[in-house]
Order: sequence, then C-alpha cells, then structure tokens
Amino acid sequence: MRIVNIGEQNSILNNFIAEIRDRIIQKDSLRFRRNLERIGEIFAYEISKELEYTTKSIQTPLGVAACNTLSDSLILASIIRAGLPLHNGLLSFFDASQNAFVAAYRKYGKDNKFTIQIEYASTPSVEGKVLILTDTMLATGSSVVLAYNRLCDISKPKHSHIVCPIASVYGIEYLSKHLPHKETTLWVAAVDEELTVKSYIVPGLGDAGDLAYGSKL
Repeated sequence: MRIVNIGEQNSILNNFIAEIRDRIIQKDSLRFRRNLERIGEIFAYEISKELEYTTKSIQTPLGVAACNTLSDSLILASIIRAGLPLHNGLLSFFDASQNAFVAAYRKYGKDNKFTIQIEYASTPSVEGKVLILTDTMLATGSSVVLAYNRLCDISKPKHSHIVCPIASVYGIEYLSKHLPHKETTLWVAAVDEELTVKSYIVPGLGDAGDLAYGSKL
C-alpha cells in the first residue's frame, strides 16, 4: 500500500488541521465542518493528479481548444457521520462522481471492549472504477477495512484511495496488512503515535462526528 502524507510539506492544509484539532476553535461546529470540507477539497486536488485524462477538442466562442479532461469513473464513499463533511469537500471537486455511504459504529460490551459493526451500506458497483473512501480519523483501521470489504464484496475497483486526514501509526499498519497492496493509496495529513487502550488517537482531535453534528446517545 502506498502512503502519501501531504501534511509533510507546509501548505494552508496544515492551518486547517491545526484548527480542527484546537479544542477552542473546534467548538464552532459550522467552522469545524467547513474546515473538513476544505481539507477534502485539498485532498481531491492532490488525488486528481493521480487519475487518468483524455484530450478533447473543446469549442470556445472563438475557436477550438485541446483540453485534458478526466476519463476515470469515480465513486466517493464515506463512513458516516464523521466522513460526511470530508465527502462534501471531495464532491465539490469531483462533482460527476457516483456516491456510496457506509454506516459503521463501535458496539461496546460489558467489559468496555468493542467490535465494529456495519449497519448500513449503499453503493453502486465499483467494478473498474476509482474508489475514494473517506473517514476523518484512522484509529484502529477496522472501520475502514470493513467498509472497504463491504463496498468491494461483489466487484473490484480499478484503484482505491483511502483519505484519512489524521491517522494513527497502528491504523496505518493495520491497513497495510489488510488492503490490496498495489491497488491502494492511503492519503493522510498527520500521523499520531499514540493509540489509547480505548482506541482513541492521541493527540488526535476528539470525536469528529460529535464535533461536526452534535453529541449522540
């Protein structure tokens, strides 16, 4: 699996990552969502450099221009809730994409241990298409792997791009072991070393879904 950390090079992206981490700024849910959207837009631009294009003749009011246009068929997939603002940012650039959604959550037992449950998935066929799967945080990696397997259980994508702005070292290693090596690229903006016994990323940013859409029962 190829890993691309676009946060290693300074850009305005680093400012947006700092703001979604900041415990004061992140309390503004509108700003938090918008920052995730902007982060998604930046990832979309970077991913667009990896896609295939064809040259077309475009008629302008004054003549004909040869323009390179996207030829890959894309599917944008999100793990809800936390992945939705990121999804919207990617969709604003890849506006002709088809869309898929997966509902995954942590189901806790009496011993406070949890398993990842997939409750819902809605997707078109990914056969021969470029799949872009997004989640704001990559903690253990289990949610992403289960979501990927659900989306690809019948058909196989041409290539998969996994977008997780903040990732743990453990999560990256888990994806490397469980996703196809040659056909997968992981895109991150920050890598955090620590994962607690409750599988929370430290320093991380907190619960992205709650910060974006409010607390849950």
